[in-house]
Amino acid sequence: MNILYLQGLDSNLSIEKKEVLEPFGNIIAPDLDYRANPNMIETLYTEYKNQNINFIIGSSMGGFAGFYLSKLLQTPALLFNPALPYRTPILQNIPMINNDYNHLLQIVIGNQDDVILAKDNLDFIMKLLPLKNDFRLHLINELGHGIPVATFESEVNLFFR
Repeated sequence: MNILYLQGLDSNLSIEKKEVLEPFGNIIAPDLDYRANPNMIETLYTEYKNQNINFIIGSSMGGFAGFYLSKLLQTPALLFNPALPYRTPILQNIPMINNDYNHLLQIVIGNQDDVILAKDNLDFIMKLLPLKNDFRLHLINELGHGIPVATFESEVNLFFR
């Protein structure tokens, strides 16, 4: 199985988190420059639409891109503190998407996140309801923007179970 990991703004997949993912499949973790490419979602779609991506995991800006890319690829997604309600200051264009999505979507939100506010994310998600797909929302009170390895591992295990 192929797992596409989309990092957040100015970050990358840590060795520890990669080790958590390795038992579940082949990890593809491209270096992404969201600032330089306002069409990152379309770029990712073009790059991976024929590469048999089975799962998408994204964090922060990677969660934003992963949300829309999972719809385009019709692929289950696990998103950590996705920047869903924010379109600025880093502009990202959203391609036209068929809203008929029926794959697992698991979103993890940190209530202590001071970068992507939980309230803003929850407001965005509430506008999506009702969803046709299997949807899991985990609001973790003590979680901030950064995802500790233990939380990452726990959520990944739940996602793949």
